[in-house]
Amino acid sequence: MDFQQEFITTIHDLGADLESLEQRLMTLSETYPMALLIPSLYEELERPALTRIKQHLKECRYIQDINVCLYADTADQYRHAVQFFSDLPQRVRVIWTNGPRVRSLLEMLAEKNLNLLDYKGKGWAVWLGLGLSSLNARAIALHDADIVTFDRSLVAKLFYPVVEQEFGIAYNKAYYTRLSLDDRSMNGRVVRLFVAPLLATLRDVIGHSAYLRYLRSYRYPLAGEFAMTSDLAMNLRVPCDWGLEVGLLAEVYRNVAPKRVSQVDLGFFDHKHKDVGNNPKEGLQKMCTEILASILRTLTETESVVISDAHQVAMRVKFRRVAQDLIRQYFVDATCNGIPYDRHREEITIEGFEQAIPVAFNSYLHEPATSRIPDWTRALAVVPDLREQLLTIVETDMAEARLEAVVQSSASDSPADPSPAMA
Repeated sequence: MDFQQEFITTIHDLGADLESLEQRLMTLSETYPMALLIPSLYEELERPALTRIKQHLKECRYIQDINVCLYADTADQYRHAVQFFSDLPQRVRVIWTNGPRVRSLLEMLAEKNLNLLDYKGKGWAVWLGLGLSSLNARAIALHDADIVTFDRSLVAKLFYPVVEQEFGIAYNKAYYTRLSLDDRSMNGRVVRLFVAPLLATLRDVIGHSAYLRYLRSYRYPLAGEFAMTSDLAMNLRVPCDWGLEVGLLAEVYRNVAPKRVSQVDLGFFDHKHKDVGNNPKEGLQKMCTEILASILRTLTETESVVISDAHQVAMRVKFRRVAQDLIRQYFVDATCNGIPYDRHREEITIEGFEQAIPVAFNSYLHEPATSRIPDWTRALAVVPDLREQLLTIVETDMAEARLEAVVQSSASDSPADPSPAMA
């Protein structure tokens, strides 16, 4: 542990007292309401991680609102989700992100020449959640639904730098150590074996860039856990691909001075893992492709950097060498800590990730416009009460789900009709 700082403020875990921190958050919540946003697929309700998360959130009473952005295939799944979260003490709203009422709202927007019908995935869920959360909250935090190491300190550490006004922080992002719960092996392959060598390679190939310096300051740039002010949330164009986290960092870079950005240490962290994939259209290789394409577009958008095919050739040569040097360093670090480390498998992984480079360049050169949902300020210019309409939809969906649950419960509790007496 050290006190090293980056281009952005780094908040280390030096053993702060959690109860004191939560007491301070309770005081701050009186004038600075907080909302927590959890994007989730329905399948997460059937896994143990979300049950653990829910139990810890019961202790986070400084949070006024919890908004769950749920992708559910059926009304029964949505109804189950509403029931699942019903025992939380906070005000909980479950947004059925692909439900018929939300769809109708989008169709209304499309008629007004704001077409959001084609957006989907986690980015879409985040956009909806930010809009709803910003109605009442002044600070919004987000975390995923699959964190198997979750405890309530995570939420407190995300919120506190944003709501403590003398800090002046508008955006706070998590970083952590990714170790497997099963065998303590190193996880976080995309960050370790693609993003880290990629950013070092881009620095060497392209030269100095304020944006690259900014990205390299994040110790875990793909962390899906962060907090922000509601003012910032209203001005973010949310990406709708696997480059979501990097794309959001680009939006923060556009809207916030680096002195108002921080990152916080959340300790050890683990969640479910994706396959590497066999080509750049699958698994983590697809993620790498969209991350690099996002970075290239942002370099042009914010730094006016002109990217050419010559950069691609130089990057492919340089990337392999930088990644292999990192593997050697990871091996030393892991061995000294008694952590299992398969150098051969790591080499195979970077070879797969390297295949993302030409595909990402092709996407950048032939599709320079990125896929991002217009920010909420634009949406409200089209329909000023859009958030209120969304709130009404969510409350109607939830009321309908609760009523149906009561009807089903009453039906199951009713005694069966007696059989006619035998003559």
